[in-house]
Amino acid sequence: MKKRILSMLFVLSPFMVPASVQAQWVVSDPGNLVQGIVNSVNEMVETSETAQNALSTWKETSKIFEQGREYYDKLRKVNDLISGSEKVKESVLMLSDISEIYVNNFGKMLTDKNFSQRELNAIAAGYNTIMKKSSRSIAELKNIINPTGMSMNDKERIDLVNRVYREMTHYKELANYYTRKNLHVSYLRAKEKNEQQQVFDLYGKDERYW
Repeated sequence: MKKRILSMLFVLSPFMVPASVQAQWVVSDPGNLVQGIVNSVNEMVETSETAQNALSTWKETSKIFEQGREYYDKLRKVNDLISGSEKVKESVLMLSDISEIYVNNFGKMLTDKNFSQRELNAIAAGYNTIMKKSSRSIAELKNIINPTGMSMNDKERIDLVNRVYREMTHYKELANYYTRKNLHVSYLRAKEKNEQQQVFDLYGKDERYW
């Protein structure tokens, strides 16, 4: 897997959709919140490209993620939306969810002696690939979010929103699956040494992992 991930994400100008489209933000200004999420992920992407190793990458990206958490939390509370726009919001939030899956789980893997440094670098590259693909999907929404984007009719807009939502759902599930598979590898290696408890102490005893 290529370790290099998307270096730039789209920049959202005022987050508005034409009135004829059912997916439209109203009253509040979630555009600034979405921009904050995009900027946060973009900074994580740039940091991962310049970091020297998996540990330094995780330390810097986790710091950036925590700094941008307020945007995720606020956007989750936005409820004053016209019917149809919820998938746009959820798609953007899934991008932050994928970042959180990486930050929370890979941080634990870094202290797991069942993984070699080479394996940790490969695992990080896998997460980065998922982030890259999900970022590209979200970038496609600029065609309906940005009023200066390409001209699309209502059906095309709705189809795009639905497709991106499906893709983001898939990438989030993939990130969770990728995490489970790697943790299971650690468990099997620990089991050979009768050290399962150390793995449980590190990751928890959630049966879905084992």
